[in-house]
Amino acid sequence: MGSHGSAVAVPRGQLAVAPQPRPPAVLRRITAPMRQTPGRLTAMLAAVVVLGLIAGVVALVGVRQRADLVRGVTARSGELAVAAQSLYRALSDADATAASAFLSNGLEPPALRDRYQRDLADAAAALTIVSAAAADDGRGATAIARITTRLPVYSGLVETARTYNRQGLPLGVAYLQEASGLMRTELLPAAQELYAVASGELDDARDRAAGFPWVAVLLGVFTLAGLVLVQIHLTRRTNRLLNVGLLVATGATVLLVGWLTVSAVVVAGSLGASRDDGSAQVNLLAEARIAGLQARADEALTLVARGNGAAFEENYGVVMERLAGTDGSGGLLAQARAAASDETTRQAVDTAIARSKEWAAAHRNVRILDDSGEYAKAVAATVGTGDQTTAAIFNQLDEALAKAITHNGGRFEREAESAGRALTGTDIGIVGLTLLLVIGAAVGMQRRIVEYR
Repeated sequence: MGSHGSAVAVPRGQLAVAPQPRPPAVLRRITAPMRQTPGRLTAMLAAVVVLGLIAGVVALVGVRQRADLVRGVTARSGELAVAAQSLYRALSDADATAASAFLSNGLEPPALRDRYQRDLADAAAALTIVSAAAADDGRGATAIARITTRLPVYSGLVETARTYNRQGLPLGVAYLQEASGLMRTELLPAAQELYAVASGELDDARDRAAGFPWVAVLLGVFTLAGLVLVQIHLTRRTNRLLNVGLLVATGATVLLVGWLTVSAVVVAGSLGASRDDGSAQVNLLAEARIAGLQARADEALTLVARGNGAAFEENYGVVMERLAGTDGSGGLLAQARAAASDETTRQAVDTAIARSKEWAAAHRNVRILDDSGEYAKAVAATVGTGDQTTAAIFNQLDEALAKAITHNGGRFEREAESAGRALTGTDIGIVGLTLLLVIGAAVGMQRRIVEYR
């Protein structure tokens, strides 16, 4: 009995349960291979391969996302900004053209009538594009609804004004002023809101597309560091300086990180140029052009009012000062001149500045004629034929700004397309380099592992 005193009795009917290994024993069994060189090399290989694959996948996903964003800059955001600008300009031009045509005392010049109709058609086409974009994200929906419902009211008021004007009835003036008031208090502010939304979306899309792929690059750097450490370890263990497989993997990793970095820098540079040499100048030039259109409408409406247009004349002065400053050499035109980054833009803006000074002088002559009771001569000096009328001078100013806008719009598109080309083939290159990295590491490490078996 005494010799069995330490035995543990198991009740009848119950199975004996073997004692569980202590946690340290389990851990030792798991880590036992790691205490041998082949096990350590296998673990290093697994770590490098997994890290390399993660880096490759993250880089591939990032490049494709960035390529989609770059395409979106031109295909969606850029097109939306152009459409919003076109809508704003068309509405402003329609207001100015309708007022100028009204001065003809019923005999509207066909050119002005055609221009007014084109403005309405351009506004409708631009509104369709902007509305389609708003249907996707809802931004600007209120402004779109306002323009959609109020633009027919505006055109109806203009047509009523034209009808009374052809009949020689002064009631037409009231309808035209009501139409212009509707344009300025509801339609143009709504169009300006849409333009601001579109410009903001363009800037946001461009900023996201130009973002640096920090995560992918850092993963690539970590993979490169892992490969270097593995090679140092192998050199110390085997006294062999070179491992072809690991050298290939290292080279592939260096190329991967370098390609990602260079392509990101090129994309950011091209998109930055699309802003500085393209859309930023277009925005400034478009603002100047719209200011000119508003001043032109005020000039015509002052005459249409026949002595009751002091408010329009006052607004003309405010808008012209914003356009060209107090002396014709400042305002938005001076800002556009300072921001111009190529000779074509500078020449166009210089032409606009010169025409704005001529316009100011011609406008002063119109006011002298009107204030002295020579209304017919004032109208002729405003909408008549000849190179010295305010209409002719304004048209030259408007054409110069339109030329500069078109030119810089083309620069925007070219730079945005250049950003897209910088990413061409990058996804394929990433896949190839990642495979080369994995295969090189596997072959290089496997040869060392086999030597221990």
